[in-house]
Amino acid sequence: MPDYLDRLSRFVCDTRLDDLEPSTVNAAKAVVLDTIGAMLAGSRLPENVKLAQLAAKTGGQGPATLLGQTGSASAVFAALSNATAGVALEMDEGNRLGGGHAAIHVIPAALAVAEERGASGKEFLESVIAGYEVTSRIGTGTKVKKAVHSHGTWGTIGSAVATAKLMGFDQAQTTEAINIAASMSPANTWAPCIEGATVRNLYPGRSGFQGIMAAQLTLCGFTGLEDGPSDIYNNILGESFDAEAVVQELGVPGAYRIQNNYFKLHACCLYNHPVLNGVQALLVREKFVADDVDRIKVEAPALATIMTDPEPENMLAAKFSLPYAVATAVVHNDTGITAFYEDRLHDPTTLALARRVDIVADPEMDLRRYDYPAARVAISLKDGRTLTEDVTAHHGDAQNPASREELEGKFNFLARDVLGDGGAARVVETVGYLDALGNVRELTRLLKPT
Repeated sequence: MPDYLDRLSRFVCDTRLDDLEPSTVNAAKAVVLDTIGAMLAGSRLPENVKLAQLAAKTGGQGPATLLGQTGSASAVFAALSNATAGVALEMDEGNRLGGGHAAIHVIPAALAVAEERGASGKEFLESVIAGYEVTSRIGTGTKVKKAVHSHGTWGTIGSAVATAKLMGFDQAQTTEAINIAASMSPANTWAPCIEGATVRNLYPGRSGFQGIMAAQLTLCGFTGLEDGPSDIYNNILGESFDAEAVVQELGVPGAYRIQNNYFKLHACCLYNHPVLNGVQALLVREKFVADDVDRIKVEAPALATIMTDPEPENMLAAKFSLPYAVATAVVHNDTGITAFYEDRLHDPTTLALARRVDIVADPEMDLRRYDYPAARVAISLKDGRTLTEDVTAHHGDAQNPASREELEGKFNFLARDVLGDGGAARVVETVGYLDALGNVRELTRLLKPT
């Protein structure tokens, strides 16, 4: 057995809430709350309502909650539905160190399996922390191919790990589940994001479905490769895989990935966030308006140069358009969910400014780095001035954190349409003592529409 897999599986089996620092546990609660908010808000989109109905019909009524819906389903179909809803509005958290969005690939599966097994809140949190850690670390070890979108790729392993933890797998079984899950990783590209094809929202749903299945298939007696991650991420989805990087500082207090994440305060792709923080800082400091702007130059990581369509056709495509996001931030001072709604995409003032936004790659920029700017904004005004701002850690990142009040405000905004103000407040309160719940259903019963 490869040493790094042995260490990962031992870490998963040994993870106990009682052994963790309070800061790690509190970070996990914050991530759970944020992810529930994203799933509830996304559950209202018409296609996600129908997907939930399909999940209940296809998988049969089961013990797992379909968040924001009236029905229920088996764990595997609930994870498919809830994870898909959770990514639909681009409000789910992520992890720059590992790339991608660990929570939306772990929490829907963990929540559904925990419900199915009647697990305690403590057991659920342990599975989330372990699954998040492994997801992010596999991402750290992978140098993804340029065309590959990391949503779903190593998230399948995270869902499998969380499931294995809840099912009480030993070390050998956990390793087998990881290896099987690696070979079940969805292969996805960035093209649906840029075109706005919502099949992209199925990426985490598919990984949750496949991850739970990978753990179940382990119990069925199926076997994986001796080193599944190295095979898949060296040869198909990645250009290289560094196994040693995966386990560097594994289990070190303060280094847990779930407490070194970022939360989204803009409803769009992460590559927009440092840029938008730069734009907002200049707007506040310099007091200019859209009519004052001649051109805007954005320096960003090379990948961002595929996100340059100034006239996106739909909501999802707009969330992956740097020119549109920058322009709407200047014109409307708004980068929340409503800024990307269909009725906002045809605003002539926004589109005119978006066509004057230039995106330039800086080859040194990398969102896994914190020793170099993640974005640089230069706004040229018609009076001849050029305003500049560099951003390394955007607001919401662990190195530039949002306040507890901001995160709770975000959750309340996302959840109130489904749960009402009182219902949203009860979820915030319950997540606060999640580790004391005798059964996770004490939380999930609160996640039905009012």
